[in-house]
Amino acid sequence: MENQPRFNKKIVISGAIALVVVAVGIFLSWGLFGAPYKNTEPQQFTIPFGHGDQTTEKTIEELAEKSFVRSTFGLSIALGNTDIEPGAYKISKSMNAWEVARVLKKGPYMKWVIIPEGLRKEQIAELIGDTLGWTGQQKSSWVNTYTSMTFDEVEGVYFPDTYLIPVDEGLEAVADRLRAKFNEEFAPHLNEATAQNIKWTTLLKIASLVQREAAGKDDMPLIAGVLWNRLLNDQKLDIDATVQYARDTRLAYKDDPCEDPDSYARNPENDLCFNSEILQPSVEYRGIDDWWAPLSAGDTQNIDSLYNTYLYNGLPPHPIANPGIAAIEAVLYPEETNCFYYLHDSEGIIHCSATYAEHQTNIDKYLK
Repeated sequence: MENQPRFNKKIVISGAIALVVVAVGIFLSWGLFGAPYKNTEPQQFTIPFGHGDQTTEKTIEELAEKSFVRSTFGLSIALGNTDIEPGAYKISKSMNAWEVARVLKKGPYMKWVIIPEGLRKEQIAELIGDTLGWTGQQKSSWVNTYTSMTFDEVEGVYFPDTYLIPVDEGLEAVADRLRAKFNEEFAPHLNEATAQNIKWTTLLKIASLVQREAAGKDDMPLIAGVLWNRLLNDQKLDIDATVQYARDTRLAYKDDPCEDPDSYARNPENDLCFNSEILQPSVEYRGIDDWWAPLSAGDTQNIDSLYNTYLYNGLPPHPIANPGIAAIEAVLYPEETNCFYYLHDSEGIIHCSATYAEHQTNIDKYLK
């Protein structure tokens, strides 16, 4: 009996230690994983491009700085080896670290899409579709229905920019988003176009040619000057990119008369081919880099299309690509030049000439 108090004392001490351990554990768990606040509404948290390999690390730090989580270490544990994707997330400050990690692991509800200058609409569909998870059918519908509602919107008005797009946004809404951005960026230049008596459709056609022909922005004013010289002197433009556009369109839609480059181009008032969901490519969409391949021998003379500026005077029926602002401004403010020809050497440096004989000399000098 005389050992009983000592035994009870050990039990009390052990129990106290256990309680302390549990309390410390709860405190540490709350400090590491607990929600910073109670009953808060979800907020948009956007992760930009540009963090590279440090996206996850920087995102965790920013979440802690903005009080979405209590501890960077706690969120790191909850995330494990997950790489966080840039984009927009809905996160509440009343979520604990495990719940925040679950949202991040699921992926953003809005994703970044970067559209470079000079793509045709099929390439844009490929970029957006691959990011948002569109099927081939959805890509085709976007190209053939939602970007072909009027003849003037077949190509050229899907503005190249960086977009943050909801993953569940409808096809038409995506097209509207790109057109709205085009209107926003293009509108400030309309007064100058009007002052120069240039139709907006003409401006956009020439800008698309400049965009495809230029090796960089520095080339654009000179190329625009050459194109204006040719147009104003009723000379054929002889632009390879127009032939590439006609060739690639026929390849992708060889069984579809509505998508033949000339079937509607010869009669822009005919809208039978627009707003049709039956338009489908006769071959699967190619990769984004598979368009605009170099021309083969004879293409410039053998592809009979109104887009072929080697065969037909003037501009193509509509833009051949979606140009950026630099190309548009180059058309409005071209370099004054007496050149009618140009080429790029193997290093991408442009050389222009006033006569065909001089152009042939440049070909011999820089391309042979």
